[in-house]
Amino acid sequence: MGCGINIKKTSGTVFLSLAMAVLGSAMAQSQTAAVDSSSSSSSSTSSSSTVVSPPLRTADPSSDLAYRRPSHKTMFRNYVFDTVGPYAIMGAALNGGIDQVNDSPPEWRLGAAGYGRRFANNFGIAAVSTSTRYALAQALREDTLYYRCACTGLFPRLKHALISNFTARRGADGHRALSPSAFVAPYAGNMAAVYVWYPGRFNYKDGFRMGNYSLLEGTLGSIVREFFYRGPRL
Repeated sequence: MGCGINIKKTSGTVFLSLAMAVLGSAMAQSQTAAVDSSSSSSSSTSSSSTVVSPPLRTADPSSDLAYRRPSHKTMFRNYVFDTVGPYAIMGAALNGGIDQVNDSPPEWRLGAAGYGRRFANNFGIAAVSTSTRYALAQALREDTLYYRCACTGLFPRLKHALISNFTARRGADGHRALSPSAFVAPYAGNMAAVYVWYPGRFNYKDGFRMGNYSLLEGTLGSIVREFFYRGPRL
């Protein structure tokens, strides 16, 4: 168990540092662009006597299509796909296998029965996290579906995937903003596991630690959606 935690902790620190650096760079570029746009609009207005209408906000330029807010039917189909679809099953199987190798938690023992409990544990954590994300997104009027980048090249698309894991789209124009749903959901799933079905020795500190890992695993999920199937859209 200790070895597994150390491996996860090391890789988690690297992923978190990379994600925060990319996110900070993107936010800085966005603010610079906004300032430049504001300065340009002011100089144009002062040099002309004609009243010019302000430009409309455009959809996120990194999106693969012009933004159109998804219907409730589309959101529900994606919720079902994210909760019980192939990615959820493969993720639970992979994480269950890692926990089995690390004998984590040891109270569940090894063998087929132990793996079954670890698979169910990871599947349950993901289901609670996904349900929390969609419920909060609905309450906050966020669109947390994944949208592929219109850019080309490996690194621009990886950057887009990293940013997408921590942001959501808002408003009719689909502009991006930091997403409370994306940050809260991983911790909700792991806290549920700690207080409902994990051995009694686990507490909120373990839930928070595991939530950190789940948040970073979401980045890997975004990368998979960027380069492979992203989920239903109709």
